[in-house]
Amino acid sequence: MVDSLKCVSPVDGSIYVERPLAKAGEIAAALAKAQDVQAAWRSTPLAERQALLTKAVDAFVAKRDAIAEEITWQMGRPISQGPGEVAGFEERARHMIKIAPGALADLAVEPKDGFTRFIRRDPLGVVFVVAPWNFPYLTAVNSVIPALLAGNAVILKHSAQTPLCAERFAEAFATAGLPDGVFQFLHLGHEDALKLIGSDGIDFVSFTGSVNAGRAVQTAGAKRFIGMGLELGGKDPAYVRPDVKLEHAIETLVDGAMFNSGQSCCGIERIYVHSDVYDNFVEGYAELVRGYRLGNPLETETNLGPMVKASAADFVRGQSAEAVAQGAQALIDSSIFAMDQAGTPYLAPQVLCDVNHDMRVMTEESFGPVVGLMKVASDEEAIGLMNDSDFGLTASIWTQDEEAALEIGDRIETGTWFMNRCDYLDPALAWTGVKDSGRGCSLSQVGFEQLTRPKSFHLRTAV
Repeated sequence: MVDSLKCVSPVDGSIYVERPLAKAGEIAAALAKAQDVQAAWRSTPLAERQALLTKAVDAFVAKRDAIAEEITWQMGRPISQGPGEVAGFEERARHMIKIAPGALADLAVEPKDGFTRFIRRDPLGVVFVVAPWNFPYLTAVNSVIPALLAGNAVILKHSAQTPLCAERFAEAFATAGLPDGVFQFLHLGHEDALKLIGSDGIDFVSFTGSVNAGRAVQTAGAKRFIGMGLELGGKDPAYVRPDVKLEHAIETLVDGAMFNSGQSCCGIERIYVHSDVYDNFVEGYAELVRGYRLGNPLETETNLGPMVKASAADFVRGQSAEAVAQGAQALIDSSIFAMDQAGTPYLAPQVLCDVNHDMRVMTEESFGPVVGLMKVASDEEAIGLMNDSDFGLTASIWTQDEEAALEIGDRIETGTWFMNRCDYLDPALAWTGVKDSGRGCSLSQVGFEQLTRPKSFHLRTAV
């Protein structure tokens, strides 16, 4: 029986963190404590909750350098990019804190003589947040901060690959003076996490992870009448139109595919390019990718680190090799990347052309530094191919025609539609997906809705 978690660093294969898994008694005690303190927390004035959470954000941001280094060791992202995650955490947290009064305010209805009527947003109770390793703080903050603002208690289970992230959350909240028990974390194995979801006392689950894991989470809570936010996989497309600003599109779409070694649910995995600009786009795209520096992520000149595990890298290698066997052309010679070695997490980036939707690399989530480029003849063809997917998290169009972007966007099955940008979450906008990318919504004013329940007040004042 496994009684501890071990974070094996993709940097060098060493055990970077080891922590004991919570035992049954500890899990039960944490849940009971969360239930006990939540009543007082929900009665705490919102302005006070805002002030405490602002202090927590301040405390977290003050440790940005140490946090960036921990991210690198835990999951392999280049250390030069770690501070960006702290900045994104800060942007999202401060935005949700700022908009909370308006988002959580009573909803007025049409006045009616002799009555006082309104809808209040009540907290749910205890929110269980299950966060992944790929963007360990950006994914967790989407739910943790708004759940607390809304008056819920939170229990966080972070990935076994990034256990220090849960501890950093707890450290920041303790520094800010958050009441004991309002936020807690548990290091849990998968079975215990699923048992917790199915037990009385958890009132909402916010899960970010794979489609298969999302199905397991949904099944675990199926006998209970609780809500769930499921942010799952992606196979996000881009469409490059003839009126594109080519240099900007190439630079941004390379970054959108290769950042974090492609390990982003909203990263670019397939690009449809109009035939009028296809050749120039492909040439420029491949040339920029060849200039990436795959290496030790602790070195500041590295901009492409290892994938999280050797098995993940080998999965992507397999997708690419299969596509080439089916007729795709690999534009990147992996031998120019000295660190690329089968059986290790270090994987050279790859760009494939002459691809089609019979290839897994164009339909199955890769979650790695590979992208397929496909020529299209029209907007109609691009729309059909973009929608030909089990996923629908984000999609983007690259054009100077805003009207066309809006018209095409209305026809794309996606949660977020971008024009001339990608792989970014604006906290003022709803973060959601369709199809196998999940359900529910986080961030924005809308994000508070799933973390509260409406309660109607109907008071007859004239009798």
